[in-house]
Amino acid sequence: MMKILSWNVNGIRAFERNGNWKRLLDFSADIICVQETKAESEQLSNTLRVPEGYFSYFSSSQKRKGWSGVALFSKKEPRSVALGMGIPRFDEEGRIIMAKYEEFTLFNVYFPNGGQGPERIEYKLEFYDAFLAHIEKLRKKGEPIIFCGDVNTAHEEIDLARPHENEHRTGFLPEERAWIDEVINHGYADVWRTLYPRKKSVYTYWDMKTHARERNVGWRLDYFFASPDIFKKIHTSLTLTEVTGSDHCPIVLVLK
Repeated sequence: MMKILSWNVNGIRAFERNGNWKRLLDFSADIICVQETKAESEQLSNTLRVPEGYFSYFSSSQKRKGWSGVALFSKKEPRSVALGMGIPRFDEEGRIIMAKYEEFTLFNVYFPNGGQGPERIEYKLEFYDAFLAHIEKLRKKGEPIIFCGDVNTAHEEIDLARPHENEHRTGFLPEERAWIDEVINHGYADVWRTLYPRKKSVYTYWDMKTHARERNVGWRLDYFFASPDIFKKIHTSLTLTEVTGSDHCPIVLVLK
């Protein structure tokens, strides 16, 4: 079995200070994908930068310090690692780490949030399209694909507590949701929803300011997607809603 864990930690330095890094390691994941690190690698403690038993990789925002960022920790050294997708206007925000293994190619992604006005929604949609084109090029070369992270969009009404109240809000706009439709139409499976098609009230993000987690008024924004050739190797997927430490909870993919 191989266990991959993905978690938007909403600031990895505060996450560590609050004792959550040790809790994360207790999951004994083979690969840990972290989003929204809000830090450059040189700002991190040795415990985070070179954790015992893991190879570590970081991509931070060059556009704005203390913002965005992703990290990947792997017990097995990948065959190769790349930061970004070769498009400077997207790569400068530090949103992607690609790690190639013998069995699959894994993308850890912190997709843009469209909440700062029309320009950012446009940027988000363009990022979406560029990313799908990027992974499709690799898949056409025969590479099985897994991508995970904070997609920043709830796909269907079942994926958020209050769909009708949010239908004109970024994160649930028709054009954002249509991109996930397109991903699925290209053959990628939303792993958790494929395994649990009718399961309700399971979310991965809750607004902290309104204490939404206590009432489970949430959104499912975090996903594992898998191409068909890797989906058949999936054992299970978990949404660890009881695990605190961020405004998101971790999600887990277990491969046979």
